[in-house]
Amino acid sequence: MTTQEILKAAKRACVQAAVLTTEQKNAALYAMADALIAHTAPILAANAEDVQAAKATLSAVMVDRLALTAERIAGMADGIREVAVLPDPVGRVIERVERENGLLIEKVSVPMGVTAMIYESRPNVTSDAAALAFKSGNVCVLRGGKEAFRSSQAIVEALHDGLRRVGLPETMIQLVQDTTRASANELMTAVGLVDLLIPRGGAGLIRACVENALVPCIETGTGICHVYVDADANVDKALAIIENAKTSRPSVCNAAEVCLVHSNIAPAFLPKLRERLGDRVELRVDDHAAAIIDGTPAGERDFDTEFLDYILAVGVVDDVDAAIAHIAEHSTGHSEAIVTENAQTAAKFTAAVDSAAVYVNASTRFTDGGEFGLGCEIGISTQKLHARGPMGLRELTTYKYIIRGDGQVR
Repeated sequence: MTTQEILKAAKRACVQAAVLTTEQKNAALYAMADALIAHTAPILAANAEDVQAAKATLSAVMVDRLALTAERIAGMADGIREVAVLPDPVGRVIERVERENGLLIEKVSVPMGVTAMIYESRPNVTSDAAALAFKSGNVCVLRGGKEAFRSSQAIVEALHDGLRRVGLPETMIQLVQDTTRASANELMTAVGLVDLLIPRGGAGLIRACVENALVPCIETGTGICHVYVDADANVDKALAIIENAKTSRPSVCNAAEVCLVHSNIAPAFLPKLRERLGDRVELRVDDHAAAIIDGTPAGERDFDTEFLDYILAVGVVDDVDAAIAHIAEHSTGHSEAIVTENAQTAAKFTAAVDSAAVYVNASTRFTDGGEFGLGCEIGISTQKLHARGPMGLRELTTYKYIIRGDGQVR
């Protein structure tokens, strides 16, 4: 099917998706999870082809992002099951007002409609997005990257198997077959067919969608995440948090890219950080940090780069106000953390830092739908309107007013 044919079929499926009961949706989700497990072999075979092809063009950390294992597929299935047990967001009465004339006015959550997603090399996003869109009553159109197309296709075939088992049409979850820029442009300009567009990937993809989309679009993902080590930090906590935020999985958007250290603690702390990270992480150091530890001199763009690799920009600041100002200038509004034992400093940081997730004494790696109790996520919004932070079921709904009367006229 062409992209236009996929979108038109999705639009037709919206009415049926919107009126599914919670029981019907959950039965389908469990069937899809079981089908993923049953299709493990073909999914792994398709993924092996993608990984082999990607090794010639992608870095090792990006290949790891692409790679699937039986355990990762089992995790994807568990993610779908976790979505199934979450409360249904559709039909929730947000507000209720009874007017003097007897009209009962209810603000009720409803599905968006056709939710389209453009994403890059992580094939697990395919099942996460499909599960969240389906549970929230939406029809989803997925457009993955060419480097993961075989994997995504195999995953969608498994999800279709699950839908068929419960008698639902495959058009509720569809994968765009064209991986060229033309299909991305079609989704961005599909006015009347796409109700919400979510890009999930690198800065270039997100910028292209935000700048060119004619349909409603949510800005997501790019993460220049900061960890600020305050003068009153617990050093052991700070070292553990930075190590986790940088090295546990550097290729994801909630990994730390910048470490800021208070000048009072820098002479003692930075050598310990250098020793803790060892040769695993390249430190790009500003002039003040370079006077204390060895590292690569920070370039003009190093504090504005989402490295997605074992690279960390390190700077020294005079106080929490300077850290807040630095973050305001360089952050993408994703996730920032302060490590401090000073409650007053922590309160100032959390109030002044304008990002979707702000942490006190914890790793930025927790910015994740599963970690926030949302089951899984369809993306992490770095904007302020409609949705912000990890986007789960409620963020995939809008609302309408339902007014009940008994013959009232105005």
